[in-house]
Amino acid sequence: MTKHTLPELLAPAGTREALDAAIHAGADAVYFGGSRFNARMSADNFDDAAMEDAIRTCAFWGVKSNITLNTLPTEREEPEVLRYAEKLARWGADAIICADLGTASLIHRYFPSIDLHASTQCAGHNTDAARFFAALGFSRMVAARELSFADLSTLCRESPIETELFIHGAMCVSQSGGCLFSALVGGRSGNRGACAQPCRLPYQMDGPAASKKTKSSRDEADAFPLSLRDNCLAAHIPELLSLGAASFKIEGRMKSPAYVTGVVRIYRRLLDERRAATAKELQELSDLFSRGGSFTDGYFKGTTGRAMRGIRTEYDKTATAKAEKDVLAGRPITRRMPCDIAFTCKAGEPTALTLSANGEAVTVTGAVPDKAQSRAVTADELQKNLTKLGATPFAAENTDILLDDGLMLPMSAVNALRRDAAEALEHRLKTRSPVDLPPANALYEALAAPKTDAFTGAYPYPGQASFLFADRIPRIARNVYDIIYLPLHTFAADTQRALDAGVNGIILPPVIFDSEWASVEDMLTKAKTAGIAHALVCNVGHIARASQYGFVLHGDLRLNIWTADTADVYKDSGLSDLLLSPELTPPQMRDVRSVLPHGIITYGRLPMMTLQRCIIREHIGDAPMTTDRANPCRYCDTHPISVMRDRKQMRFPVTRMYPHRNIIHNASPLYMADKQDDIARLHAAFVHHMFTTESAAQAEAVIRAYETPGFRGVPYADFPAFRRL
Repeated sequence: MTKHTLPELLAPAGTREALDAAIHAGADAVYFGGSRFNARMSADNFDDAAMEDAIRTCAFWGVKSNITLNTLPTEREEPEVLRYAEKLARWGADAIICADLGTASLIHRYFPSIDLHASTQCAGHNTDAARFFAALGFSRMVAARELSFADLSTLCRESPIETELFIHGAMCVSQSGGCLFSALVGGRSGNRGACAQPCRLPYQMDGPAASKKTKSSRDEADAFPLSLRDNCLAAHIPELLSLGAASFKIEGRMKSPAYVTGVVRIYRRLLDERRAATAKELQELSDLFSRGGSFTDGYFKGTTGRAMRGIRTEYDKTATAKAEKDVLAGRPITRRMPCDIAFTCKAGEPTALTLSANGEAVTVTGAVPDKAQSRAVTADELQKNLTKLGATPFAAENTDILLDDGLMLPMSAVNALRRDAAEALEHRLKTRSPVDLPPANALYEALAAPKTDAFTGAYPYPGQASFLFADRIPRIARNVYDIIYLPLHTFAADTQRALDAGVNGIILPPVIFDSEWASVEDMLTKAKTAGIAHALVCNVGHIARASQYGFVLHGDLRLNIWTADTADVYKDSGLSDLLLSPELTPPQMRDVRSVLPHGIITYGRLPMMTLQRCIIREHIGDAPMTTDRANPCRYCDTHPISVMRDRKQMRFPVTRMYPHRNIIHNASPLYMADKQDDIARLHAAFVHHMFTTESAAQAEAVIRAYETPGFRGVPYADFPAFRRL
């Protein structure tokens, strides 16, 4: 985007009514999804006929159509996903918003006419991620919502592809694409568009500071530590415009047409006038939808804390009902398409009217004009009648009239030409021919066929394990595992203790902003100097830098590997193996036959959320709330594991991650020691055990259970202590 060009205003549409509302309120682009494979499956969405019509409607108005194909498909769903992508390309969709890298690579290879946007589910939070996506064929990356203005500045300046920013609406409390909470606890996968929003439920944080609060003294939002207020950056429009981002995105595919109308209309005005919202406009936005009567801009400003939390109250609901009623009762907004008019009236020739708009033009002709007997028609009269387009979708922008002197032409004839031309142009714009694409049958046949180039044979690292704390690694571990991982920041804090425990691998932080690389690279240098050989990589934006240190690179579960095509994306990136997504069922795991060796997690409390905020500090620690980087947390410095309890008294461990983020782990560990035969049938190249809350003695007991001769492990029921911290 050039300095003087406004970014596009991208609006949501979960229904056809919302799509029309977005268009007429002034959106430059609209994003919406089909009946399958999109991350808002509970929205009404669009079946095939409605989708084609919606895309054509967007094209008619000169509004871009960005289609959400942003869930993770299984191997057996891939042909259907790609067939749908082909339909979107043929119908003329402008872009596909994609979360699965394997799907994206295939779309780019076979349907290059359609742009690819890396979904926020791709967890793009730094410039290296943008470079990775660019090499894969993406033209745009949706930036993580957790980025501050400073990190957004770096990203927008250095990214080789366009950057899209969320400027308004609800936010996931977890790093997008890395949330397994709904899938593991409720059986509804957020990565499959069926999130049950467990983050909006109440939880209790256990700890000394939290226990001191009486029920009457607690802020109401204290009971909802994961529920964030909606994001609103309307007060920061001038700063946002200085970034040079390509697109400003409004969240809300589950919202009503009235909400879409009201919010898009305000942001359209703010962008056109290049100014920040007034207090009145902020209140209008809050009335349309908010949690607790206000918004947050904490991530953008680089500050987090209690002020970010919010829950939807009855007062909020009443305010929304009134605000939506006011929007619907106001003057309807009708979008007009600028058009050019060219009219020719020459002696002895049929009159001709050409109407052009949005790259199309039509010409209609009428009768030959007569010689004037008394008063000749004037150019002003013709212009006045030709520009009367009020009953059409068009509005005259430029008018060119070529008129000979001394001619007479009835205005009724001029009006008829105008009506015929407008009708013809509208029909032309709405019935453009589908995009011509070469047949893709070979693609579907290849996807349906068994993979013949999958990895087979022995793998040098068949046993891998990760620990959070070096002093909890039992001595037996080094005799069992080929790789023992420790988080990078933990290793750097006490290198000798880690080495003495047998650690030979480090885990990169799940999130690394551009501003954090200097600190991370210092720790990577320390690890390499100490002789660490392996690195577990959690994000595509971390691969390039980690590879410079000569580590053997391994792919973490957070890379969301669901198919062989997704795994194969990484074959040239330097990764030596990959962990499959723990969301896959055993049959789905067996279907994945990748060139790269893949492994499975067979033990551990899976990480369900990565939080930018430190809820340990907010709810348990005694330190005042300022910013993450300026405020050390006195509690989690000395208490490595905290607990979050739900309404059923399930206890979810919460641990601290670099630099002051939190990881929420599942309450119960995945346990498969008594299912070793089942594990063997999955034909994985390696297995991975994750140790989080276990003491050294508990970890040793787990290891011995899995090492029982004859693959007859000890049942989980014999380890009741693992249900407690």
